[in-house]
Amino acid sequence: MLWIRTQNKQSLMHVKDVTVKGKNITGFIENSFLDQWNKILGKYESNERALEILNEIFTKMEDSSGAFVTYTMPEK
Repeated sequence: MLWIRTQNKQSLMHVKDVTVKGKNITGFIENSFLDQWNKILGKYESNERALEILNEIFTKMEDSSGAFVTYTMPEK
């Protein structure tokens, strides 16, 4: 289970999927019959920086030995 604190520190979300879309990192939250909920977890200065952060999240998950992984999105 992956819990991410958003860049603005206003939300803590259980996300099922993390995606880079340009300069933004979005998290897939839930899927219902007619709708899908995605939230922006952070906005960065470039696509390259967003990809670096995605790699950090992956590394944190890979290094984790527990069932829960937490990650705080960096400000920059």
